[in-house]
This record gives sequence, C-alpha cells and structure tokens, in this order.
Amino acid sequence: MPRPSALKLPRISGKLTNWQLTAGAATLGLVISAGAVAAAGPWDSSGQRTAERVRAASRDAGGGADHGGPGAGRVPETAPSARTVLAGIGAPAGTAPVPTERALADVLDPLLRDRALGPERAAVVVDAATGKRVYGKDAGRGLTPASTVKIATAVAALSALGPDHRIATRAVLEPGGQGDTPGVVLVGGGDPTLTAREHGRYTDTAASLRRLAEDTARALKARHVEKVKLSYDTSLYTGPAQHPIGPNENITLVSALMADEGRLDDSSSGPAPRSGDPAGDATEKFADFLEDHGIKAERTEQSEQSERTGARKDSRRARASERSEPLAKVESPPLSALVERMLTHSDNDIAEALARQTAVAAKEKASFKGADRAVRARLAKLGMPLSGAEFADGSGLDRAGRVSADLLAALLDKATDPARPELRSAVTGLPVAGFTGTLVDRYPKDSPGTGVVRAKTGTLTGVNTLAGTVVDADGRLLVFAFMTTGTTDPQAAQKTLDKMASTLANCGCR
Repeated sequence: MPRPSALKLPRISGKLTNWQLTAGAATLGLVISAGAVAAAGPWDSSGQRTAERVRAASRDAGGGADHGGPGAGRVPETAPSARTVLAGIGAPAGTAPVPTERALADVLDPLLRDRALGPERAAVVVDAATGKRVYGKDAGRGLTPASTVKIATAVAALSALGPDHRIATRAVLEPGGQGDTPGVVLVGGGDPTLTAREHGRYTDTAASLRRLAEDTARALKARHVEKVKLSYDTSLYTGPAQHPIGPNENITLVSALMADEGRLDDSSSGPAPRSGDPAGDATEKFADFLEDHGIKAERTEQSEQSERTGARKDSRRARASERSEPLAKVESPPLSALVERMLTHSDNDIAEALARQTAVAAKEKASFKGADRAVRARLAKLGMPLSGAEFADGSGLDRAGRVSADLLAALLDKATDPARPELRSAVTGLPVAGFTGTLVDRYPKDSPGTGVVRAKTGTLTGVNTLAGTVVDADGRLLVFAFMTTGTTDPQAAQKTLDKMASTLANCGCR
C-alpha cells in the first residue's frame, strides 16, 4: 500500500521563501523560525577521531522535535503520531510525481564523480511513499558510516523498547546488622542524561540527581535513618568501559551510572573534558546532595587500578542485593526524546547507552559485543539489508564499523512509514539544514536545501557521510544516503554531499 505523499510544491529555483520553508518543514511536523546561519566553527582537537564539528555539535539549538531546552515541562509529552507528521499538508496521497532514475542520474552522477569525494563512494535515493529505490550507485557496499550509524542505533532501540520507554536511576536501602550503619546503593540504569546541574539546557526535562537525593533523604528520615554508608551499582553494563578509540573528549567511559555524560564543564553537547570515573563522580555529588538534606553519607577512599575501566577501583562499588528496599527513583525523558537529542547533536554517549539498552532488552550482555548482536538481530527482524554490516559500536566513532547506503536508506524509509509510528523520532531528530544541530552551520541561506533537507552527518578523518530526507521541488518526500571514504579535504567533501542533497531539493527530475 503506497504511503501518503508530501504536498505538491512549486518548483524551486534559488532562495526558498518563508512559505516554502514552512511547508517543507511541516511535511515532517517541524516548526522552525528563520535566522542567520552561523559561520563554520573550528574542528575539534581529537584529530584522527573527529566526531563532528565543534560549533555544530555544541550549538545551543534544538532539532526536530527535540524536547530539551528552556520552557519544557519536567515530563515531555510523547510526540504526535507518524501519520500526522509524515502526511502531506492537506494533499491527497500520491499526487506528487516520482522522480525518475534517469533524471536523477543526470544531476547526481556528476556530483558523485567530484574529486572532493574519496575513492570509495556510494549513494542511494528512495521514494518514501512507495519504498522504491529511484537512484543507486554501489548502494550495497559496506563502508565506514561514522556517525550515521546512530540511525541504526536509534531504530534498533526504538523497535526493541518503544518510544515511551524511560531509563530509571534508583536508590535502594541495604539493611545493616543490629547496630550497623545501613547502606544506600545508588543503582545506575544506564541513563547518560541524568543531571546533577540545577540550571542549564535539558535540566528541566532530564532526570535529576538532586531530586533523587531529596526523595531519598525524605524516605530515609521516614525510617528514622540519618546516617548511611553510600555505594553504587554499575553492574548492568559489562565488558570494557573504554571505547576502542581510547580517552577522548567526544565520549566518556561507558557506564551504567554517570551525571551529565561525565562532562567536566557546563556543556550539554559536543566535545568536552571527561571524567575518568563517571560513576564515582556521580556518587560523590549524590552524597553532597544527601548531606544538603540532612543525611550523613559515609565515604570510603578509592584504591587499586581497575582492569575494566583503567580508573581506580572504588570500594564503594557494590551490587544491590535482593534484600534491598526501594527508596526513590528518577526516570529519563522518553526514549523518543533521547533519540532526538542523540541525532540532533550527534551525541556519542547517548548512542552507546541506547545500544546497550537494546542489548539489555535482548537479554544480551550489555557490552560493545553484546550491543552489536542485539542491534543486528533487531534490524534483521525489521527486514533490513544487513549484508556487509558490522556494528562495532553504537556511535560510529569506531572506524571498524561498516554499513551500506542501502541500509541507511532502508532504516530511514522504515522510520517514515506511518505504519511504524514508534520509529518516527529517528526522522524527527535529524538535524535541519542551516538551522539545527550538526547542520546548523552548513547550507547557506540561499541554498535550495536549507530548511527542507533533514540529515544525519558523519565525519571521521577521511570519512564523510550524509543520510536523511528531503522534500523535492514537486513535493515528493525522498530518503537518501551518501557515503564516501578516503577524502582528504573534509570541508570540500561536505560541500559536495550537501550539494547532492540540495540538488534533490531543487529537482523534480522526471
């Protein structure tokens, strides 16, 4: 059965009008306001391990239906259904014409041959209304996806857990013997967005460590407990906590317990100095908050070197027992909001957390290898083309990962299907060209792609990828994936990929 088509729009040449921007955006349920496009920022200092451009990744702009930011309520509402988001604005389904393969080849082939792209390149364009491929070059070839693998992570997690799933962080009471000080265990559930901050972006929607401490203190006082031994439980995750790229400002140690992604500054996205012991640091902050509410938290010195994390072993590390009693818990925003935040800002910490949450749901070990198996199995259930795919991690920082342009397009096509509303945030979280997230400083204001291209970027040294959706000049919603490796000029490669997406926006191509 054909899917609803987008509204038929007049052919666009040159700068988009505000009406055209609004109509193109509303095809995916987006509300945006025009503004100046920021100048390109510098590249981060991670060299061979570049994740995204600093300014783009850390820009304080929400993306898609991004639930974070000032004014949002403590518990964000679930976003509207896919049918409302993806149907055209009052247009009958199927009225916009489909571009032809020959016409697309005429305009895309010359760009795909651009010397700015590396020796390995692949491209695919799919008609979102029918799921039919309308253009393809080496589309089945497995290439390094960089951060576009986050699309696979998003779809797998949403499919496995559902868009309304929330990740809990708990405090439990371990009764002591007669005369002993009772123990409180802070149990990590894998929420990387748990925040210890009082103010800042996302603090009004994220689970609050301060609130958890306040609720815990209240529960302890009700039990006439004023002093506790504090420990923490990170046993949900197994395997190496250190990402294969090593210590890096683009990602902290992968832990089931952390606050503010282990950031050592006040940022909420982009590269930043990271904690070498995120669970221990979160526990220290929790202890301070408990004491602010009149509960003395007994602390113990750290010792030894941990073989798993490389950080010092902490004698406060424990595992909550079956005898423990619940004291309090806080929950993350819904998974749909986490996916949007991850895709908008190319957030590596959220990506690795969602890959492990998928593993937990599949009863696999919550490790890099377990997440690989779980993501692959979940995508196989969705009928995705997995030939040559290797999910080395959930974020795309590992260069050993491989996916095809076919797979990226199929994932996005599945997420645009009104019959799969649970996957919709894998599309609504995509950055908007010239406006949000990692595309905020790409696409000049007079580009036909500005405002109507929504895409996930992917950047490592020698690797440039772009995958997303675009409304063409006739109002047809198209899904695309462009991949290249071996590039030597990242900015030139990005411009070529952006031009390919803009060409789709400006093309009826029949």
